[in-house]
Amino acid sequence: MTKNASGVKSKIWLSAPHISGHEEVYIKEAFKTNWIAPLGPNVDGFESDLEGYLENESHVTALTSGTAAIHLALKLLNVSAGDEVLCQTKTFVASVNPVIYVGATPIFIDSETKTWNLCPELLEKAILDRLQKGKKPKAIIAINLYGMPYNVTDIHAIARKYQIPVIEDSAEALGSHYKNQPCGTFGDLSILSFNGNKIITTSGGGALVSRNRDTKKRAIFLATQAKDPGINYTHSEVGYNYRLSNILAGIGRGQMQVLENRIQTRRAHYEYYKNELQHISDIEFLEEPENYFSNRWLTAILFKTKTIRDGVLQALSKENIESRPSWKPMHQQPMFENHPSYLNGVSDNLFERGLCLPSGSNLTDVELDRVNLVIKKYFG
Repeated sequence: MTKNASGVKSKIWLSAPHISGHEEVYIKEAFKTNWIAPLGPNVDGFESDLEGYLENESHVTALTSGTAAIHLALKLLNVSAGDEVLCQTKTFVASVNPVIYVGATPIFIDSETKTWNLCPELLEKAILDRLQKGKKPKAIIAINLYGMPYNVTDIHAIARKYQIPVIEDSAEALGSHYKNQPCGTFGDLSILSFNGNKIITTSGGGALVSRNRDTKKRAIFLATQAKDPGINYTHSEVGYNYRLSNILAGIGRGQMQVLENRIQTRRAHYEYYKNELQHISDIEFLEEPENYFSNRWLTAILFKTKTIRDGVLQALSKENIESRPSWKPMHQQPMFENHPSYLNGVSDNLFERGLCLPSGSNLTDVELDRVNLVIKKYFG
Protein backbone atom coordinates (compact mmCIF):
# COMPACT_ATOMS: atom_id res chain seq x y z
CA MET A 1 0.00 0.00 0.00
CA THR A 2 1.44 3.38 -0.99
CA LYS A 3 1.24 6.55 1.05
CA ASN A 4 2.03 10.16 0.21
CA ALA A 5 4.46 12.42 2.08
CA SER A 6 1.79 13.14 4.68
CA GLY A 7 1.27 9.47 5.38
CA VAL A 8 -2.17 9.35 3.71
CA LYS A 9 -3.03 6.08 2.01
CA SER A 10 -3.25 6.20 -1.77
CA LYS A 11 -6.70 6.94 -3.17
CA ILE A 12 -8.79 4.15 -4.59
CA TRP A 13 -11.29 5.62 -7.05
CA LEU A 14 -14.76 4.36 -7.85
CA SER A 15 -14.19 4.18 -11.62
CA ALA A 16 -11.11 5.96 -12.93
CA PRO A 17 -10.21 6.38 -16.63
CA HIS A 18 -8.00 3.59 -17.96
CA ILE A 19 -5.79 4.49 -20.90
CA SER A 20 -4.46 1.63 -23.00
CA GLY A 21 -1.58 3.27 -24.87
CA HIS A 22 -3.21 2.69 -28.27
CA GLU A 23 -4.78 6.14 -28.13
CA GLU A 24 -1.51 7.97 -28.82
CA VAL A 25 -1.29 6.66 -32.39
CA TYR A 26 -4.58 8.29 -33.36
CA ILE A 27 -3.95 11.49 -31.41
CA LYS A 28 -0.50 11.98 -32.93
CA GLU A 29 -1.89 11.44 -36.41
CA ALA A 30 -4.55 14.08 -35.75
CA PHE A 31 -1.90 16.61 -34.73
CA LYS A 32 0.36 15.62 -37.61
CA THR A 33 -2.41 16.18 -40.15
CA ASN A 34 -3.87 19.21 -38.33
CA TRP A 35 -7.30 17.57 -37.84
CA ILE A 36 -8.03 19.59 -34.70
CA ALA A 37 -11.75 19.98 -35.28
CA PRO A 38 -15.15 18.42 -34.52
CA LEU A 39 -14.83 16.31 -37.66
CA GLY A 40 -12.12 14.26 -39.33
CA PRO A 41 -10.82 10.73 -39.87
CA ASN A 42 -10.93 9.76 -36.19
CA VAL A 43 -14.58 10.78 -35.88
CA ASP A 44 -15.48 8.73 -38.95
CA GLY A 45 -13.32 5.86 -37.74
CA PHE A 46 -14.72 5.87 -34.20
CA GLU A 47 -18.27 5.80 -35.53
CA SER A 48 -17.34 2.94 -37.84
CA ASP A 49 -15.69 1.03 -34.98
CA LEU A 50 -18.84 1.36 -32.88
CA GLU A 51 -21.11 0.38 -35.76
CA GLY A 52 -19.00 -2.73 -36.36
CA TYR A 53 -19.17 -3.62 -32.68
CA LEU A 54 -22.90 -3.06 -32.27
CA GLU A 55 -23.93 -4.44 -35.69
CA ASN A 56 -27.75 -4.80 -36.04
CA GLU A 57 -27.82 -2.08 -38.72
CA SER A 58 -26.61 0.53 -36.23
CA HIS A 59 -25.77 4.03 -37.40
CA VAL A 60 -23.65 5.97 -34.92
CA THR A 61 -23.22 9.73 -34.52
CA ALA A 62 -20.34 10.70 -32.22
CA LEU A 63 -21.26 13.59 -29.90
CA THR A 64 -19.91 15.62 -27.01
CA SER A 65 -21.81 13.68 -24.32
CA GLY A 66 -24.49 11.12 -23.62
CA THR A 67 -26.66 14.00 -22.41
CA ALA A 68 -26.37 15.65 -25.82
CA ALA A 69 -27.35 12.34 -27.40
CA ILE A 70 -30.55 12.13 -25.33
CA HIS A 71 -31.34 15.74 -26.19
CA LEU A 72 -30.96 15.03 -29.91
CA ALA A 73 -32.99 11.82 -29.59
CA LEU A 74 -35.88 13.81 -28.11
CA LYS A 75 -35.58 16.40 -30.89
CA LEU A 76 -35.56 13.67 -33.54
CA LEU A 77 -38.77 12.26 -32.04
CA ASN A 78 -40.31 15.74 -32.13
CA VAL A 79 -40.75 15.91 -28.35
CA SER A 80 -41.50 19.50 -27.42
CA ALA A 81 -43.14 21.81 -24.90
CA GLY A 82 -46.25 20.31 -23.33
CA ASP A 83 -45.35 16.70 -24.16
CA GLU A 84 -44.80 14.00 -21.55
CA VAL A 85 -41.90 11.53 -21.45
CA LEU A 86 -41.92 8.38 -19.31
CA CYS A 87 -38.63 8.10 -17.42
CA GLN A 88 -37.09 5.56 -15.08
CA THR A 89 -36.81 7.28 -11.71
CA LYS A 90 -33.77 5.23 -10.66
CA THR A 91 -31.07 6.91 -12.72
CA PHE A 92 -28.56 9.76 -12.90
CA VAL A 93 -30.08 13.17 -13.57
CA ALA A 94 -28.43 13.41 -17.01
CA SER A 95 -31.01 10.90 -18.28
CA VAL A 96 -33.83 13.30 -17.42
CA ASN A 97 -32.47 16.83 -17.82
CA PRO A 98 -32.83 16.80 -21.64
CA VAL A 99 -36.58 16.30 -21.20
CA ILE A 100 -36.59 19.67 -19.46
CA TYR A 101 -34.38 21.15 -22.20
CA VAL A 102 -37.13 20.55 -24.77
CA GLY A 103 -39.87 21.87 -22.48
CA ALA A 104 -41.51 18.49 -21.89
CA THR A 105 -42.55 16.93 -18.58
CA PRO A 106 -40.81 13.82 -17.20
CA ILE A 107 -43.18 11.24 -15.70
CA PHE A 108 -41.31 9.00 -13.29
CA ILE A 109 -41.70 5.23 -13.07
CA ASP A 110 -40.24 2.92 -10.45
CA SER A 111 -38.04 -0.15 -10.85
CA GLU A 112 -38.45 -3.90 -10.71
CA THR A 113 -36.31 -5.90 -8.28
CA LYS A 114 -35.03 -8.33 -10.94
CA THR A 115 -32.91 -5.78 -12.83
CA TRP A 116 -33.34 -2.57 -10.78
CA ASN A 117 -34.62 -1.06 -14.04
CA LEU A 118 -37.98 0.09 -15.40
CA CYS A 119 -40.89 -1.95 -14.01
CA PRO A 120 -43.08 -3.18 -16.92
CA GLU A 121 -46.24 -3.34 -14.80
CA LEU A 122 -45.88 0.24 -13.60
CA LEU A 123 -44.96 1.38 -17.11
CA GLU A 124 -48.26 0.11 -18.51
CA LYS A 125 -50.16 1.47 -15.51
CA ALA A 126 -48.60 4.90 -16.11
CA ILE A 127 -49.43 4.82 -19.84
CA LEU A 128 -53.07 3.93 -19.17
CA ASP A 129 -53.36 6.63 -16.54
CA ARG A 130 -51.82 9.31 -18.78
CA LEU A 131 -54.14 8.26 -21.64
CA GLN A 132 -57.13 8.54 -19.32
CA LYS A 133 -55.97 12.06 -18.48
CA GLY A 134 -55.82 12.88 -22.20
CA LYS A 135 -52.01 12.92 -22.47
CA LYS A 136 -50.43 10.18 -24.56
CA PRO A 137 -46.70 10.00 -23.65
CA LYS A 138 -44.42 11.02 -26.51
CA ALA A 139 -41.50 8.74 -25.60
CA ILE A 140 -40.10 6.26 -23.07
CA ILE A 141 -36.53 6.57 -21.76
CA ALA A 142 -35.37 3.13 -20.54
CA ILE A 143 -32.08 2.79 -18.64
CA ASN A 144 -29.56 -0.06 -18.48
CA LEU A 145 -28.55 0.76 -14.90
CA TYR A 146 -24.95 0.01 -13.87
CA GLY A 147 -24.64 -2.08 -17.05
CA MET A 148 -27.58 -4.39 -16.33
CA PRO A 149 -29.99 -4.55 -19.30
CA TYR A 150 -33.59 -3.62 -18.68
CA ASN A 151 -36.43 -6.07 -19.38
CA VAL A 152 -36.27 -5.53 -23.13
CA THR A 153 -38.94 -8.08 -24.08
CA ASP A 154 -41.68 -6.74 -21.82
CA ILE A 155 -40.83 -3.04 -22.10
CA HIS A 156 -40.81 -3.08 -25.89
CA ALA A 157 -43.96 -5.16 -26.10
CA ILE A 158 -45.72 -2.45 -24.08
CA ALA A 159 -44.15 0.30 -26.18
CA ARG A 160 -45.34 -1.36 -29.40
CA LYS A 161 -48.82 -1.95 -27.95
CA TYR A 162 -49.30 1.77 -27.32
CA GLN A 163 -47.08 2.93 -30.23
CA ILE A 164 -44.65 4.92 -28.08
CA PRO A 165 -41.00 5.11 -29.20
CA VAL A 166 -38.23 4.01 -26.83
CA ILE A 167 -34.99 5.91 -26.20
CA GLU A 168 -32.55 3.35 -24.82
CA ASP A 169 -30.07 4.93 -22.38
CA SER A 170 -27.01 2.67 -22.56
CA ALA A 171 -24.65 5.26 -21.11
CA GLU A 172 -23.46 2.66 -18.59
CA ALA A 173 -23.95 -0.46 -20.70
CA LEU A 174 -21.58 -0.61 -23.67
CA GLY A 175 -20.59 -4.27 -23.84
CA SER A 176 -23.72 -5.56 -22.10
CA HIS A 177 -26.27 -7.60 -24.02
CA TYR A 178 -29.71 -9.16 -23.76
CA LYS A 179 -30.42 -12.46 -25.51
CA ASN A 180 -27.03 -12.06 -27.23
CA GLN A 181 -27.98 -8.69 -28.76
CA PRO A 182 -25.83 -5.70 -27.69
CA CYS A 183 -27.25 -2.98 -25.50
CA GLY A 184 -27.40 0.21 -27.52
CA THR A 185 -29.32 -1.49 -30.32
CA PHE A 186 -32.79 -1.95 -28.80
CA GLY A 187 -34.24 1.55 -28.81
CA ASP A 188 -35.85 3.40 -31.68
CA LEU A 189 -32.93 5.63 -30.76
CA SER A 190 -30.18 4.63 -28.33
CA ILE A 191 -27.41 6.52 -26.59
CA LEU A 192 -23.93 5.77 -25.29
CA SER A 193 -21.59 7.70 -23.00
CA PHE A 194 -17.79 7.91 -23.00
CA ASN A 195 -17.41 10.09 -19.92
CA GLY A 196 -14.20 9.67 -17.92
CA ASN A 197 -15.78 7.14 -15.56
CA LYS A 198 -17.32 4.86 -18.20
CA ILE A 199 -16.11 1.45 -19.33
CA ILE A 200 -14.24 3.15 -22.18
CA THR A 201 -13.71 6.89 -22.38
CA THR A 202 -13.00 9.74 -24.75
CA SER A 203 -12.54 12.05 -21.72
CA GLY A 204 -15.94 13.55 -22.44
CA GLY A 205 -18.16 12.22 -25.18
CA GLY A 206 -21.16 10.20 -26.20
CA ALA A 207 -22.99 8.79 -29.20
CA LEU A 208 -26.45 8.56 -30.69
CA VAL A 209 -27.33 5.20 -32.25
CA SER A 210 -30.06 5.27 -34.89
CA ARG A 211 -31.66 2.64 -37.07
CA ASN A 212 -31.08 4.20 -40.52
CA ARG A 213 -28.75 6.53 -42.41
CA ASP A 214 -31.34 9.26 -42.86
CA THR A 215 -31.76 9.61 -39.09
CA LYS A 216 -27.99 9.75 -38.65
CA LYS A 217 -27.79 12.43 -41.36
CA ARG A 218 -30.47 14.45 -39.56
CA ALA A 219 -28.65 14.02 -36.23
CA ILE A 220 -25.38 15.32 -37.70
CA PHE A 221 -27.24 18.29 -39.19
CA LEU A 222 -28.71 19.25 -35.81
CA ALA A 223 -25.40 18.60 -34.01
CA THR A 224 -23.51 21.01 -36.30
CA GLN A 225 -25.66 24.12 -35.79
CA ALA A 226 -28.30 23.11 -38.35
CA LYS A 227 -26.64 24.94 -41.23
CA ASP A 228 -28.68 24.83 -44.43
CA PRO A 229 -26.92 23.66 -47.62
CA GLY A 230 -25.04 26.32 -49.56
CA ILE A 231 -22.12 28.67 -49.13
CA ASN A 232 -24.08 31.19 -47.08
CA TYR A 233 -24.49 30.59 -43.37
CA THR A 234 -28.26 30.19 -43.46
CA HIS A 235 -30.17 28.56 -40.59
CA SER A 236 -33.87 27.70 -40.81
CA GLU A 237 -34.04 26.03 -37.40
CA VAL A 238 -32.17 25.84 -34.11
CA GLY A 239 -29.05 23.67 -34.09
CA TYR A 240 -26.46 22.64 -31.52
CA ASN A 241 -22.70 22.40 -31.15
CA TYR A 242 -22.64 18.71 -30.24
CA ARG A 243 -20.11 16.99 -32.52
CA LEU A 244 -17.19 15.13 -30.92
CA SER A 245 -13.72 16.47 -31.71
CA ASN A 246 -11.29 14.51 -33.87
CA ILE A 247 -8.79 14.44 -30.96
CA LEU A 248 -11.24 12.88 -28.50
CA ALA A 249 -12.49 10.47 -31.14
CA GLY A 250 -8.88 9.32 -31.49
CA ILE A 251 -8.90 8.41 -27.80
CA GLY A 252 -12.08 6.48 -28.43
CA ARG A 253 -10.51 4.53 -31.31
CA GLY A 254 -7.68 3.43 -29.03
CA GLN A 255 -10.13 2.50 -26.29
CA MET A 256 -12.23 0.35 -28.61
CA GLN A 257 -9.21 -1.94 -29.07
CA VAL A 258 -9.36 -2.91 -25.38
CA LEU A 259 -13.13 -2.85 -24.79
CA GLU A 260 -13.49 -6.63 -24.44
CA ASN A 261 -10.64 -6.70 -21.93
CA ARG A 262 -12.28 -3.91 -19.92
CA ILE A 263 -15.56 -5.84 -19.81
CA GLN A 264 -13.85 -9.02 -18.66
CA THR A 265 -11.92 -7.14 -15.98
CA ARG A 266 -14.97 -5.40 -14.50
CA ARG A 267 -16.90 -8.65 -14.50
CA ALA A 268 -13.96 -10.27 -12.71
CA HIS A 269 -14.08 -7.52 -10.07
CA TYR A 270 -17.76 -8.28 -9.48
CA GLU A 271 -16.99 -11.99 -9.10
CA TYR A 272 -14.15 -11.20 -6.70
CA TYR A 273 -16.41 -9.14 -4.45
CA LYS A 274 -19.14 -11.76 -4.61
CA ASN A 275 -16.80 -14.63 -3.78
CA GLU A 276 -15.27 -12.72 -0.87
CA LEU A 277 -18.42 -11.18 0.63
CA GLN A 278 -21.41 -13.37 -0.22
CA HIS A 279 -21.09 -15.25 3.08
CA ILE A 280 -22.01 -12.03 4.93
CA SER A 281 -25.77 -12.25 5.44
CA ASP A 282 -26.14 -8.46 5.47
CA ILE A 283 -24.93 -8.15 1.86
CA GLU A 284 -26.92 -8.89 -1.31
CA PHE A 285 -25.65 -8.97 -4.91
CA LEU A 286 -27.59 -8.20 -8.10
CA GLU A 287 -27.50 -11.42 -10.11
CA GLU A 288 -27.84 -11.70 -13.88
CA PRO A 289 -31.24 -13.15 -14.82
CA GLU A 290 -31.28 -15.75 -17.60
CA ASN A 291 -30.43 -14.23 -21.03
CA TYR A 292 -28.93 -11.10 -19.40
CA PHE A 293 -25.24 -10.19 -19.65
CA SER A 294 -23.96 -7.13 -17.74
CA ASN A 295 -20.64 -5.41 -18.34
CA ARG A 296 -20.67 -4.81 -14.55
CA TRP A 297 -19.68 -1.18 -15.10
CA LEU A 298 -20.11 -0.76 -11.36
CA THR A 299 -20.49 -3.44 -8.73
CA ALA A 300 -23.53 -2.24 -6.78
CA ILE A 301 -24.53 -4.18 -3.67
CA LEU A 302 -27.32 -3.96 -1.10
CA PHE A 303 -27.00 -4.02 2.68
CA LYS A 304 -29.71 -5.13 5.07
CA THR A 305 -30.26 -1.59 6.39
CA LYS A 306 -29.37 2.01 5.58
CA THR A 307 -27.45 2.21 8.86
CA ILE A 308 -25.16 -0.61 7.80
CA ARG A 309 -24.74 0.88 4.32
CA ASP A 310 -23.74 4.24 5.79
CA GLY A 311 -21.36 2.56 8.21
CA VAL A 312 -19.55 0.71 5.42
CA LEU A 313 -19.41 3.87 3.28
CA GLN A 314 -17.80 5.78 6.17
CA ALA A 315 -15.38 2.96 6.90
CA LEU A 316 -14.22 2.94 3.27
CA SER A 317 -13.94 6.73 3.20
CA LYS A 318 -11.68 6.71 6.27
CA GLU A 319 -9.32 4.45 4.34
CA ASN A 320 -9.34 6.85 1.35
CA ILE A 321 -11.51 4.50 -0.71
CA GLU A 322 -14.23 6.06 -2.85
CA SER A 323 -17.66 4.42 -2.80
CA ARG A 324 -21.06 5.97 -3.43
CA PRO A 325 -24.71 5.34 -2.62
CA SER A 326 -26.70 4.09 -5.59
CA TRP A 327 -28.39 6.80 -7.65
CA LYS A 328 -30.90 8.91 -5.76
CA PRO A 329 -34.28 8.47 -7.50
CA MET A 330 -35.45 11.40 -9.58
CA HIS A 331 -38.78 11.62 -7.73
CA GLN A 332 -36.77 12.43 -4.58
CA GLN A 333 -34.89 15.28 -6.25
CA PRO A 334 -36.02 18.79 -5.20
CA MET A 335 -36.38 19.91 -8.80
CA PHE A 336 -38.78 17.06 -9.60
CA GLU A 337 -40.71 16.69 -6.36
CA ASN A 338 -43.99 17.87 -7.93
CA HIS A 339 -43.78 15.72 -11.05
CA PRO A 340 -46.17 12.77 -11.56
CA SER A 341 -44.63 9.51 -10.31
CA TYR A 342 -45.75 5.86 -10.36
CA LEU A 343 -43.99 4.20 -7.46
CA ASN A 344 -43.71 0.83 -5.74
CA GLY A 345 -40.95 1.61 -3.22
CA VAL A 346 -38.21 -0.35 -5.00
CA SER A 347 -36.04 2.60 -6.05
CA ASP A 348 -36.34 4.23 -2.61
CA ASN A 349 -35.22 0.97 -1.04
CA LEU A 350 -32.32 0.56 -3.47
CA PHE A 351 -31.20 4.11 -2.74
CA GLU A 352 -31.27 3.63 1.03
CA ARG A 353 -29.46 0.29 1.05
CA GLY A 354 -27.34 0.40 -2.13
CA LEU A 355 -23.62 1.09 -2.38
CA CYS A 356 -21.34 1.17 -5.45
CA LEU A 357 -17.90 -0.32 -4.84
CA PRO A 358 -14.66 0.57 -6.66
CA SER A 359 -14.93 -1.13 -10.04
CA GLY A 360 -12.43 0.49 -12.42
CA SER A 361 -10.64 -1.81 -14.83
CA ASN A 362 -7.26 -0.44 -13.67
CA LEU A 363 -7.73 -1.54 -10.04
CA THR A 364 -4.90 -3.75 -8.83
CA ASP A 365 -5.28 -6.93 -6.79
CA VAL A 366 -3.77 -5.07 -3.85
CA GLU A 367 -6.41 -2.33 -4.13
CA LEU A 368 -9.24 -4.84 -4.39
CA ASP A 369 -7.91 -6.57 -1.28
CA ARG A 370 -7.88 -3.23 0.55
CA VAL A 371 -11.56 -2.67 -0.24
CA ASN A 372 -12.46 -6.23 0.71
CA LEU A 373 -10.60 -6.11 4.03
CA VAL A 374 -12.24 -2.85 5.10
CA ILE A 375 -15.70 -4.33 4.50
CA LYS A 376 -14.85 -7.58 6.26
CA LYS A 377 -13.37 -5.67 9.19
CA TYR A 378 -16.59 -3.67 9.51
CA PHE A 379 -18.53 -6.90 9.94
CA GLY A 380 -15.98 -8.33 12.32
